[in-house]
Amino acid sequence: MKALAQKGLCVLDHVGLWIGLFSLRILTGWDFYESGLEKFNGENWFADIQDRFPFPFNLVPPEVSWQMSTWFELIGGVALVIGLGTRFFSVSLFVLTIVAIASVHWPDAWNTLGELYQGYGFTDKGFGNFKLPVIFLGMLLPLMLMGPGRFSLDHWLRQRFLGTR
Repeated sequence: MKALAQKGLCVLDHVGLWIGLFSLRILTGWDFYESGLEKFNGENWFADIQDRFPFPFNLVPPEVSWQMSTWFELIGGVALVIGLGTRFFSVSLFVLTIVAIASVHWPDAWNTLGELYQGYGFTDKGFGNFKLPVIFLGMLLPLMLMGPGRFSLDHWLRQRFLGTR
C-alpha cells in the first residue's frame, strides 16, 4: 500500500511539472495581458497618481511609466503563457505589482492592522483593495523560484542548448 501511494505521488509530481506550472502561467499571463490591453486601449491616468509611486518610480515621467507598464503587461503576459523568459517576466511583473499596490491599491491611511485588513478585499470601500494584486504576487512567486515547468519554451531551450532538465 505504501509503495502504491509513493508511486501515485510520484506520478502527480511529474504531472505537476508539466501541467501545474503551465496552468499557473496561463492564468497569470492572461490576467496581466488583459490589464495591459486595458491600458493600451485606455487613457493614461498615471499623471494623477505619480506622487503616490514609490521611489525611484516617482522620478519616471508618467508617459514613460504608462508605456513601460502597458508593454511589460502585454509582452510579459504573452511570454508567461508560452513560457519564454518566465523568470525575467515574473520578476518584472512582481515589481510592477508592488508598485501598483503602493500607488493604487493600498489604503490612503490606516492606524491599526484591523483597518489595514479592511483593504484586503476586491472592492475599495475607503480602505484600499489590495487582495487581487497580493494574489498575483502569490502566483508569480512560484514562477520566479521554480521556473516555467516542462511545458514551456524555456524548458525546451534549456534542454536544447544547455542539455539540462
